Amino acid sequence: MTNRLFCFGFGFTARQIAMDYPHWQVMGTGRSPADDEGKGDIPLFPFRRDQPIGNFTDIAADVSHILLSIPPDEEGDPVFDVMAPEILRLKNLKWIGYLSTTGVYGDLDGGWVDEASPYNPSGERGRRRMRAEQAWRGLHETKGLPVHIFRLPGIYGPGRNQLVSLKNGKARRIAKPGQIFSRIHVADLATILVASMEMPNPGAIYNVADDEPSPPQDVVAHAAKLLGVEPPPLIDFKTADLSPMARSFYSDSKRVSNAKIKSELGVLLKFPTYREGLAALLDGGIGI
Repeated sequence: MTNRLFCFGFGFTARQIAMDYPHWQVMGTGRSPADDEGKGDIPLFPFRRDQPIGNFTDIAADVSHILLSIPPDEEGDPVFDVMAPEILRLKNLKWIGYLSTTGVYGDLDGGWVDEASPYNPSGERGRRRMRAEQAWRGLHETKGLPVHIFRLPGIYGPGRNQLVSLKNGKARRIAKPGQIFSRIHVADLATILVASMEMPNPGAIYNVADDEPSPPQDVVAHAAKLLGVEPPPLIDFKTADLSPMARSFYSDSKRVSNAKIKSELGVLLKFPTYREGLAALLDGGIGI
């Protein structure tokens, strides 16, 4: 049986899945018909909170998998609020993956989290993700919808990485003592998601991260070394000129355990640390 994937939000991750798994039949959504440009042969349908997809149950009648990557807004999760009744009507659905964030764990002062760690979001974005997770998990518990939750750290890959930032003159090394972030290469994220699609376990929650949580300034310094350029100067976090959103990313410090994606899904990371990931991007032309 052909696997048919519908992506609410045909963005960085969905494009990687479509590229790496060409035998899958993929459809998705964009904000407007103009989003069709540059997406190749992927059929896209306009979707916004105020613009539901008409005839969705006909369009998605044979869909076996749904990927949810549209972030919640101030009103909640737009896909849940607008499309959940239509999704519940699909007869061939085996898997739904909701892309959440490790921000739902909040600040652990550099400590480790795993899937059993409690909710403790420290900012509004994390609280929105928590509520969205709870909404989708509620449909699993009450309606049997095959929901899987993936809690993501920072995603990097072609066109979105510190090599590109350095070449564009936008990279900065912000120093905040004890600050630790986790990250994942988009190709490994696609592998993890497809591994789950092929072995559904409705109700499961997975942390997604590589093997080496690390200070963000170390990643910039390594990227500069690969390019043979001087790294940007260290800037103290307290005095750094950061937007409120950029500053908010530094409010949480944690190390994310990836043991479950290995033990349950059997995933072997192609890029276990940022070193392998950045080196491969440089060899591939940095994706620009």
